[in-house]
Amino acid sequence: MRHLLWIMLAGLPALAASPRETTAGAKDAGWTKIFNGKDLDGWHTSAKTGHSRTTKNKSAGRWVVEDGAIVGSQDVPGNGGIVITDKKYKNFEVKLEMNNDFGPDSGLFLRSTEDGKCYQAMIDYHANGNLMGIYGEGLGGQPHVRNFDFGKLVTEIKPRDKSPFPLPVSPEKWPSFWKHGQWNELKAKIVGNPPKLTTWINGVKFMEFTDDKKRHVDEGGIALQVHGGGDYTKQFVRYRNIYVKVLD
Repeated sequence: MRHLLWIMLAGLPALAASPRETTAGAKDAGWTKIFNGKDLDGWHTSAKTGHSRTTKNKSAGRWVVEDGAIVGSQDVPGNGGIVITDKKYKNFEVKLEMNNDFGPDSGLFLRSTEDGKCYQAMIDYHANGNLMGIYGEGLGGQPHVRNFDFGKLVTEIKPRDKSPFPLPVSPEKWPSFWKHGQWNELKAKIVGNPPKLTTWINGVKFMEFTDDKKRHVDEGGIALQVHGGGDYTKQFVRYRNIYVKVLD
């Protein structure tokens, strides 16, 4: 009878992990949630960047939590800023889900200072912009590496020549790979100084780059940006499910 029962059970689909098992697995993977989905506890805004000059650095744009996501926009035409973690990080990976309007210029800041100096994983989600290239924000514009540019439409990308990392998704496959209007996952990793930086889009590695000199501090906050300039008071950036894995 016991042998017969084993045979019957073997043919059944595997049962889903219990909540306790799922939580334990996430903990073992080393990821820590740094946005609670309810408020900006553990984060603060900074109006010290050049993107807040319109208000003479008095406000950092508009940052609120809506429907479980951090939502950012300019508060008055031309005025942006950053929202940054209270905690500083050195060597780490950060991942999040993004569902931005196509138009505002944003960014995922790594080792950010209060005045926005950082290595930026680019979220220039607009015509001629880029996703997950690397840019030295406030570091003299260096490094600046990317392997594609958006066309006029979000469904169009144009490969760049002489990129240090080949474009892993062809322009023909981009419209099915990237789901505009839905949540897509972005991930970035920074280690060492001069740092090695790696970025991913929806689980696919999009950039790997090692800087050739030390340009910035060893640790800083994780920040999200709304760019200054233009009028983007009625268009929004949205981020949720933000996790960090410390690699020290």
